Amino acid sequence: MQYKSRGQQVIKAWEDFVSTPLDVLLNQHINTSPEKVLLNLFHDVAAHVPAYEAFLAANSIHPDSIQTFADFQKLPAIAKGNYISRYSLQELCRHGKIEGCDMIAASSGSTGKPTFWPRFFIDELQIATRFEQIFHDSFAAESKPTLAVICFTLGTWVGGMFTTNCCRYLASKGYPITVITPGNNKDEILRVVQEIGENFAQVVLLGYPPFLKDVIDTGIARDVDWQRYHIKFVMAGEVFSEEWRSLVGERVGSQNPCYDFASLYGTADAGVLGNETPLSICIRRFLAQNPEAAKALFKESRLPTLVQYDPVSRFFEVENGQLLFSGNNGIPLIRYNILDTGGIISYDAMLQFLADWGFNPLENLDQNSRGIHKLPFVYVFGRSDFTVSYFGANIYPENVTVGLEQPVIKEWVTGKFVLQVKEDEQKNWFLSVVVELAPDVEASEDKRQAIAASILTQLLRLNSEFANYVPKEYQTPQVMLAPMGDREYFPIGVKHRYTRK
Repeated sequence: MQYKSRGQQVIKAWEDFVSTPLDVLLNQHINTSPEKVLLNLFHDVAAHVPAYEAFLAANSIHPDSIQTFADFQKLPAIAKGNYISRYSLQELCRHGKIEGCDMIAASSGSTGKPTFWPRFFIDELQIATRFEQIFHDSFAAESKPTLAVICFTLGTWVGGMFTTNCCRYLASKGYPITVITPGNNKDEILRVVQEIGENFAQVVLLGYPPFLKDVIDTGIARDVDWQRYHIKFVMAGEVFSEEWRSLVGERVGSQNPCYDFASLYGTADAGVLGNETPLSICIRRFLAQNPEAAKALFKESRLPTLVQYDPVSRFFEVENGQLLFSGNNGIPLIRYNILDTGGIISYDAMLQFLADWGFNPLENLDQNSRGIHKLPFVYVFGRSDFTVSYFGANIYPENVTVGLEQPVIKEWVTGKFVLQVKEDEQKNWFLSVVVELAPDVEASEDKRQAIAASILTQLLRLNSEFANYVPKEYQTPQVMLAPMGDREYFPIGVKHRYTRK
């Protein structure tokens, strides 16, 4: 009976997905109270997820006391430290049964030990809607034969398999999309595009931004004529500049960056939380050209990722400058703190702000208002837990520390360093590590190379995302040796920060 019920759930969800046009679904959600959906989700999770039942009990919270959105906002946030790591995988799933899910992804922690994230077919369908927004609203793929080339790493990591599944669901819905999965094998990607790309009206490359740029640059060096393939991009995992988008667009002959690119705000924890739209890209490009407006909006002198989201699918809140989200998944999450800093802006508030700065993005989009949905915006600066993101891999200071603690090397250094992702003159990204030398130790090329090799060895050993996401030619960190107390990187008397954004 249990299996029959599960099968019925799948059939119903699948029928709804394939029979409901995107615009109809989004309009339904826009006219639905997300707070009501949220409260229903909370009570379902409180009743059926053993870990969350225990979490509430430990905090002396009775589920019946949560009846309004104001009540909901008083719930303590959950995170990996106080929730995911404290309960077994089974306890985190509904009814304490991991077999209620049919797919598991993994993400690496600071020690390289993976966190497992199970999900069910129905969970993937709601994420497929985010991909549908991109393929329909940005790429007009409902009427153009499209080759989707999955350039994310394949394996237990969330990007490759999840993306492949979602693209195939769109094909099953009737989109003329053909999927091929070379993963992050650059030679195979180039072979695929050149040998079969011209059979399609457009080719979509899906992967991490720096890797996709490397694919494009390598192709140019090998005389690939990218313009023949009408290239589009779907990206995830990194904050990039609008100058970067323009540069890559120019190299493939992009005529309209707002409709040729889309970035996903995604996580192994819960799939895709939001996605760039033609509207959000148009707005971000305006803000990139008007830093005063950007600072007034974001309260920072840097440009975050800006996406739109569906609050019925993933509900965002902001607490102490950090984003919390709630959503259904294999492991349902209620007020989950993913440690991203950022904020949320309603659709109307965003357009009013831009009007005050003399800009109307709707007038600048020339595709018959395609992709315009009155969904709220979320902006994301990135992790606040001192990680840096590189080719989609979260790199932790602890990984670098181990590299500096190896025999001989530990005699040369104080243990302090600054970890950063930088761009060179060609807009290629590299991993920079500035290392503080111990007193009376002089810098040398031999020391620099030995330290870089040690850090690389430990990154490969401890961080499976780094080992599998980052192409080999980009793995070796560029190490700079600085004297003790260096004013720029290691000022004396100031609390040291091991990462810079």
